[in-house]
Amino acid sequence: MTKLIYLNGYAPALREQVQRLIDTDQLGAWLARRYPPAPAHAIQSNSALYDYTQRIKQAYLRSSVPVTKVSFDARLHVIDNALGQHQFISRVQGAKLKSKNEIKISALLKTLPEPLLQMVVVHELAHLREKDHNKAFYQLCEHMLADYHQRELDLRLFLTHQSLLTG
Repeated sequence: MTKLIYLNGYAPALREQVQRLIDTDQLGAWLARRYPPAPAHAIQSNSALYDYTQRIKQAYLRSSVPVTKVSFDARLHVIDNALGQHQFISRVQGAKLKSKNEIKISALLKTLPEPLLQMVVVHELAHLREKDHNKAFYQLCEHMLADYHQRELDLRLFLTHQSLLTG
């Protein structure tokens, strides 16, 4: 029995279904059918990621606070299994309070299908309006990406499959 650490919050029936896919060595094939192997997406640099994030922000969160920096971070998957991180930084400059919003995305997402990268970017952008993972937060995620929850599950399945391959 494989420990499904990325699926801890999901229903037992779903976890059993995933376990059956693992036991019959079909999880990789299932993921390949859902996300056919293709050349890596074009979002490989920090500037491409920034432009990609800004396009999504402009489409759905135009009036939200600006994002000053978006970058890939190779350390993110190691720290608390986070694949994205948002930071709100406030600094006093003279008599003014300056604030910056930065987003970091795990470099692991350079190698995964673009729809999964999009899901993480949407997740981090939603934090511009909703700080906590509450009902309003997930409604905003679904507004920006209708199949948000399915993509989040798929990303967790990719992580599970990858952990099985690396042992």
